Order: sequence, then structure tokens, then C-alpha cells
Amino acid sequence: MTNRKLKKKILELLGSDDLEKSLDEICQLPARQAVNPLFSFFYSTNELIKWRAITAMGAVVSRLAEQDMESARVVMRRLIWNLNDESGGIGWSSPEAMGEIMARNFRLAEEYAFLLVSYVNEQGNYIEHPILQRGVLWGLGRLAHSRPRLVKHAAPFLPPYMQSEDAFHRGFTAWTAGALDGGLPKPLLQHLSNDKAVINIFIDMNLVETTVGQLAREALSKL
Repeated sequence: MTNRKLKKKILELLGSDDLEKSLDEICQLPARQAVNPLFSFFYSTNELIKWRAITAMGAVVSRLAEQDMESARVVMRRLIWNLNDESGGIGWSSPEAMGEIMARNFRLAEEYAFLLVSYVNEQGNYIEHPILQRGVLWGLGRLAHSRPRLVKHAAPFLPPYMQSEDAFHRGFTAWTAGALDGGLPKPLLQHLSNDKAVINIFIDMNLVETTVGQLAREALSKL
């Protein structure tokens, strides 16, 4: 199959009504061939396609890790490089993909979770771009809801995002807080529970419109 036909096939699968079935089909493709088209859809102007590509990347790389861990590490290193200033790019969707992959694969999570946390640590590999910060926060939340132990040390770095002017920062951090078992200040969550800002968040393979307040109240209910 040519690269063009493969990309078209993957796009059709990402747009399918049955995402679970589509993910299975994408995972049946040769992983190294599927990765590049999925990277290209990280930049899609269709938000649902973008998020589904992130989900598919998680599924593909997790399965790849079971067969060839070093090849899976190559993909992780590519995502990390995309977030490096020296790459010359922006790295759109790379932190989200890192979070998705690690949420699905424990071995990769053990190796790379510390790096995702370092992106919110001003003494670490801190990312200053506000839009990329959204991606890091979502990635941390995705990983926290799957493997909270590997993210709990991020808690001290998250309160500033709960007070950010960016509603996505506040909402994604509130969502993360619900998985960290009291790791974030409860008064800040209580304050956010009245936040009426509307955001979209990708949860359980669905793009959901909600409010920051709703996410904060759901987090409080788990503490």
C-alpha cells in the first residue's frame, strides 16, 4: 500500500463511528508505517480527528512496545524531540500523545513519566508556550487517571495552572486533581467549582463540552 493510500485509509478509520473497531484495524497495520500518518493528523484542524489520532498513536505504540520496545522508544524520543526548541517545530499534540501512550503501556510509563512531569517544573524542562502547556496538562491527566503513582510528584507544580487565565489550564488541572488523591490544594478546587468557563476535553475517547466548575466538582467528589 502506498503512503498516500495508507494515509487515506487511516483517515477514514479515524472518522468512523466505531472508534474501538477502527483502533483495532489501525493496530493491525505495520506499526512503523502507521506512525507517520498518525503524526500528520496531530495537526488536523478537525479537533475530533486530532484527538482520535492521538488515541490511535497510543494504541499503536503500546502494541509496538510489546513486540519491539526499542522501536517504541524511538517514537517516544521523536515526540520528545518535537518539544525541544532545537527541533525547529512546535510539537503540537506531542505531550498528549506521550500521556496517551504511557497510560496504555506501563513499561514506557516507568521510563518516561518523569519527563512529562518535568515539563511543568520550572526547574526542569519547563514548557512556556501556553497552548503546549494545555497539552502537557492533558497528558498528565490522562496518565494520572491510569497510573497516579507515576504522576503524584507533579502535584507541587500544578497549583499555578489552577489560577491561570487560560480556562483549559484550570479545567485540565482540575481533571488531573481527581486522580491524585488529595495531592492538590482542596481550597483551590473548591474555588474552581464555581468556574463557569466552557472548555472541550477529550475523555474516554469522546470529545466533551463541559465547564471548569464541573470538572472541579467531579474531582472534589473523588477526594
